[in-house]
Amino acid sequence: MRRWALGSLITTALVVVSACSGAATPTPSASAAPSAAPSASSSALAAPSTSASPSAAPSASASAAALPAGALIFPGKLVICSDIPYPPQEFFDANGNPIGSDIEIGQAIATRLGLTPVIQNSVFDTIIAALTGGKCDLIISAQNITTSRIQQVDMIPYFQAGQSFVVATGNPAGIKTQTDLCGKKIAAETGTTEVDYLNGTGDYKGQGLSAACVKSGKAAINVQAFGKDSDALLALQSGQVDAYFADSPVAGYYTVQHPAQFQLSGIELGVALEGISVAKNDTALRDAVQQTLVGMINDGSYLTILKKYGDESGAVTAAVAGTLNKTK
Repeated sequence: MRRWALGSLITTALVVVSACSGAATPTPSASAAPSAAPSASSSALAAPSTSASPSAAPSASASAAALPAGALIFPGKLVICSDIPYPPQEFFDANGNPIGSDIEIGQAIATRLGLTPVIQNSVFDTIIAALTGGKCDLIISAQNITTSRIQQVDMIPYFQAGQSFVVATGNPAGIKTQTDLCGKKIAAETGTTEVDYLNGTGDYKGQGLSAACVKSGKAAINVQAFGKDSDALLALQSGQVDAYFADSPVAGYYTVQHPAQFQLSGIELGVALEGISVAKNDTALRDAVQQTLVGMINDGSYLTILKKYGDESGAVTAAVAGTLNKTK
């Protein structure tokens, strides 16, 4: 799974990488305010030309007034952890403001609950720890719902996506089938299901892509894990790896924005549900968020947000959003 003119940002980032002899791009500093400016590693990602203001229609179905004291970290605010950038679901616009379909869904939920949304940029590998440690009220960050995650938090289904491989334009490594991944260097973000799928860990224990290569007598996949998704993409752009592995909406976004640099390999793996994470002991907030999300699906504002970012193929129904911890 994760955004101005992407070409200018990636070019800038690569100049930095070259000057530092291959050093990783700096991670954007976490921000507790939606207006926080990104670091240089994020500023190259392109934003949609449409407005990013959240749907602010009121909801009679749920409100912050129904939440017990202490349900929120800060009274009157809904702090949302999200790992930025991961376009088109979460990224920064040209002014350094967080936008994307995940961001707008979170902002709309907060607004309907009568709360002020606050976006907290968080490292994906430790984002659940940030939630359970009291750094935020929710996580909305393209998190696949997995067995290991629902043991730690409750997850409300809100989106679904497959997983795809991005390669350099022209596909110089010749990656067209799953077998072609064997022996190749594949980049993905640390803590994601993509890394688990490659390594055969987490919910993919016993069915890892690298182990399948070895079992068939081929070389193992050389998995390159990066702390930020943008660094994994930069590794492909600079020729350090043969492919970049991410959720399909993200992979597709990059290839559409930069067809001269990237293309899809043609390999797409199984669709998985993504969830909004809430601490297990915060049931009142969980229920209010879920009720509000269902209301947004029913009144069409949810689909309007997804369409703005080209994410409508990942829409879920109100019936699915009304479930909890649903992995498939």
